[in-house]
Amino acid sequence: QVQVVESGGGLVHIGGSLRLSCAASGSIFAIYEMGWYRQAPGMQRELVAVINSGGLARYADSVRGRFTISRVNAKNMATLQMDSLKPDDTAVYFCNVKHRLGENEYSDWGQGTQVTVSS
Repeated sequence: QVQVVESGGGLVHIGGSLRLSCAASGSIFAIYEMGWYRQAPGMQRELVAVINSGGLARYADSVRGRFTISRVNAKNMATLQMDSLKPDDTAVYFCNVKHRLGENEYSDWGQGTQVTVSS
């Protein structure tokens, strides 16, 4: 069983910053990607930023230049530094961990953490 736990959400004013953290534990053998997705009310879940085991990161166009994802491979942890926050960034942010064992691939999600940007 795999546990994915997010932390660091909260309420912030426009232009402020937040740092989200994600820690994965349990039956994990080889993580090849960790990332953050978000879901606003009435909207579909969307990719925010992901990073692979080699450190290559991908960002949504809407956050590129404002958000930075990083990863500590040895600790199965990832962080998302969010700067210059906007009201459109308000959503529940979910950490996703993709890992494999042999030929089997798995995708596990955290419970989510609320980020609210107020005007």
